[in-house]
Amino acid sequence: MVAPSPISPRSLSGSRSAGLNAERHAELKTKVHRKLLQSLNSEILRLISKERLRGEIGRAVEKLLLQENIPMTLPERDRVIEEILDEVFGLGPLETLMKDPAITDILVNGYNKVYIERRGLLQKASIQFKDDKHLLHIIERMVAAAGRRIDEANPIVAARLADGSRVTAAIPPVTLGGPALSIRRFGGRVLTSEELLANGSLNRPMLQLLEGCVRARLNLVVAGGSGTGKTTLLNALSRFIPETERIVTIEDIAELMLQQKHVVRLETREANIEGHGRVTQRDLMINALRMRPDRIMVGEVRGAEALDMLQAMNTGHDGSMTTIHSNSPRDCFHRIETMVLMADMGLTEPVIRQQAASAIQAVVQMVRFRDGSRIVSSICEVGHIGPEGVELEEIFRFEHIGLDENRRMIGKFAATGYRPQFLKRLQARGIHLPDAVFE
Repeated sequence: MVAPSPISPRSLSGSRSAGLNAERHAELKTKVHRKLLQSLNSEILRLISKERLRGEIGRAVEKLLLQENIPMTLPERDRVIEEILDEVFGLGPLETLMKDPAITDILVNGYNKVYIERRGLLQKASIQFKDDKHLLHIIERMVAAAGRRIDEANPIVAARLADGSRVTAAIPPVTLGGPALSIRRFGGRVLTSEELLANGSLNRPMLQLLEGCVRARLNLVVAGGSGTGKTTLLNALSRFIPETERIVTIEDIAELMLQQKHVVRLETREANIEGHGRVTQRDLMINALRMRPDRIMVGEVRGAEALDMLQAMNTGHDGSMTTIHSNSPRDCFHRIETMVLMADMGLTEPVIRQQAASAIQAVVQMVRFRDGSRIVSSICEVGHIGPEGVELEEIFRFEHIGLDENRRMIGKFAATGYRPQFLKRLQARGIHLPDAVFE
């Protein structure tokens, strides 16, 4: 294949300023793509190197422009080539969004309804798919690359992309408006302590306390709603785990990015097409206990594995951490009770509460505000069992004041003055926090 020659000024017909409208642009891209598929099937296209295929697409574009007398500027020509390459090698229209590091969520409600979250705020994206069939093709490519499948018999799937992004897709018959897709993107690196402080997620005294808790091997739960930054905070706290410890991580979709060298990562597995081979988080938890972990980190406890997590925390695996969906630290323990009951082991609620109170030393609550800011709203010590369940003592809280003229949240972090009982455990390990931390 010969690389395309540059388009001459004559072939542009002096219409650089006119350019293509969106409909004409999409039509041209479809024609070039179809011509390529007619000459080379899709499997051969994927075997050709990207640069070699770029030249072939350039020749096809130039030929089509001359045949149909279509005006096109050089930037528009390059854009068509890149978009067709994205169709062959990547995720089609989504590739542009995936290259933007400021985008944290991509939400596809239909082939022509694509939304993004950028810096905490939702907005409609400028891209769209050709039709439902085009969107379904991209979804199938995503899940196939992750070793999973999606079809009418299995219309809901969760998977992980190569860059660590979490994908959730649903197709008819469970969706009524065509295929739906959501992509939760994670940064390519773990945030440092200084970045957490700069983002306003917490203040330095709170960070000092959490660092001390991790180094002293306290069992922590990071709680919060969806998208509040639980996993991001858990990743950041994992930086304080010493290199000498062996860590086993358990996740439904792998999202944790631990920096230590001695890490074993376990991920659940869906059943195969025959309905066999499913591996649940509870299966992984039971297996992890036999792998001599110093710490166990569960990306998110959401079912019967909560019982095994509590037992691990109560039987020598100090320093374990997990995340839980809940609206408040107290609600966190109500959810744990419900999840342990799902294990159907015949445990009573008082026994479950006692297990939870013994296993967990601190709860960190995350909140996401309307302006997109993600804040540590509360840090609580777990106390004894009281008349209303597990008693909690708040050490730090975030006090919401209001909104500024740009409707950005205004508030401040405040210490309650309470000095947690687990400070004795920190001191026993040589970790001494100044009195100013709690003032």
